[in-house]
Amino acid sequence: MRPTSPSRVFIPALASLLTLTACAGAPTTVPAPAAPPTAIRVEVPTIARPGGETPAWWYRDGAAQAAARGAMAGRAKNVIVFLGDGMSLTTVAAARILEGQRRGSSGEENRLAWENFPNTALSRTYNTDAQTPDSAGTMSAIATGVKTHMGAIAVYAGHTNDCTDSLGKHAQTWLELADAAGMASGVVTTARVTHATPAATYAHSPNRRWENNAQLPADAQAAGCRDIARQLIDATANGRGPSIVLGGGRKEFLTTAQADPQRPGQHGLRSDGRDLIAEWRQAHPQGAYVTTAAELAAADGARSVLGLFDYDHMAYNHDRIATGSSEPSLTEMTRAAIRHLSRGGNGYVLLVEGARIDMAHHEGNAFRALDETIEFSNAVRAARELTSSEDTLILVTADHSHTLNLIGYPARGNPILGLVRAAGKDTPSLDQAGLPYTSLIYANGPGNTGASDAQPAGPKHFPHHPKRQSAPPTGRPDLGQVDTAAPDYLQEALVPLGSETHGGEDVGVWALGPGSAAVRGSLEQNALYHIIIQATPRLRAALCARGLCDGNGVPVELPKIPDFQPPH
Repeated sequence: MRPTSPSRVFIPALASLLTLTACAGAPTTVPAPAAPPTAIRVEVPTIARPGGETPAWWYRDGAAQAAARGAMAGRAKNVIVFLGDGMSLTTVAAARILEGQRRGSSGEENRLAWENFPNTALSRTYNTDAQTPDSAGTMSAIATGVKTHMGAIAVYAGHTNDCTDSLGKHAQTWLELADAAGMASGVVTTARVTHATPAATYAHSPNRRWENNAQLPADAQAAGCRDIARQLIDATANGRGPSIVLGGGRKEFLTTAQADPQRPGQHGLRSDGRDLIAEWRQAHPQGAYVTTAAELAAADGARSVLGLFDYDHMAYNHDRIATGSSEPSLTEMTRAAIRHLSRGGNGYVLLVEGARIDMAHHEGNAFRALDETIEFSNAVRAARELTSSEDTLILVTADHSHTLNLIGYPARGNPILGLVRAAGKDTPSLDQAGLPYTSLIYANGPGNTGASDAQPAGPKHFPHHPKRQSAPPTGRPDLGQVDTAAPDYLQEALVPLGSETHGGEDVGVWALGPGSAAVRGSLEQNALYHIIIQATPRLRAALCARGLCDGNGVPVELPKIPDFQPPH
């Protein structure tokens, strides 16, 4: 074991935890929170910030936060991380209300699936170079235990387009560590499987946009960087890496000469002539490549599964249902992944991303964002049904926030997508110009009511992708005759932008199962990795076997990927 050097010590604050009451549509019994576990102190050097924030410092500091909260007491066999991309606290509150109102209640008292979890915390989401972060840097922090730059995919902080520098900065992820420890692993997303969040679990790139070889600059290719799609195929070769990967993004794996099987008018993006889907199938003769929900169901029992259900991102849940799409739901994919991974005896790690929460927010469309959040809750509920809190640690969190706000003084039970009506009033509340307004509004985005090059002045409708504003609004529109609850209505936005931005405030973390009592207080986002590692004996043992733990068995030093070879 490598000793620690004395300096600053983290002292845990042991907070009392309350059992939450179940409400409409949720289980009637809630697991009582475990007693606060014994803290372990990890010494962390005092540094000048941000200059002293090296990868080694971030790793040790995250380890200290987790150990101080008792994560080492965890005995998890399995870990499932549910990542609601862009799922801000406002999104959670509004989705909770919408789901409750769909069930016939006033909504406010409803609970989404994770809101019955006994342990909660707040996560600080900034990147090393950004106050308001992106999904790549934030998921990389969760996946590697080290904060990094905006746009980074599991590499230590550097420059977005510097391939040469990044080659020496590959950061091991908990999915890669699980592979080395003999555990199974999987990735589920409603985005392209090469998109920022899923990619951060298996790939390494300074730039999240290098999803296929045609997006790699010539100098990056010459320096030896590989595109993300190719890294996925390489990561799953020879029985290694995630044995089940489900999501969208066929275009990143097909060549420019290949037409998409479900969209014949569109072709792949690869310019290197490599059909990566064919390469995966050749490497997995006992595996199943699937493109529909029916094929996924039929693949139950396959040794490996690659599911690419769309040319690009998967459909929004609302649109999938409305069009009768052949794509599986997030809940169906989650069930399939858990059944697949549960067959092994050494446990597993699984990422499940509700990716299109974020994308609907960028569109300025609260209806789809909240609907995606409700489906995300359904997936969490399915995971609880298929697992035991005795051996499975479930973490539910977000990578970052968004600019959605819940405003005004609407009465209890007021339709969450509707106009504000105060308690005891039959007519909408009015602004100082005498106009009604909605409970949900964005600070910026395509919902600004000025005229754009894509839609005239007035309320905007999905999809709206303006490149410029042709005239600013002369005032707010009268929403009295507008159906603001319609799926395609875009909430008003103050600042006109082609795409709504992320928010920089903290996001929630909810946890259940072994080690979950460590999820409390205010955490740096990279500490979530350390809670996962410390609470899972098989993962931390793999690190300690390489001499990366202190005298208490806490992993405190950066692992190097070449030092870990999976037992295959």
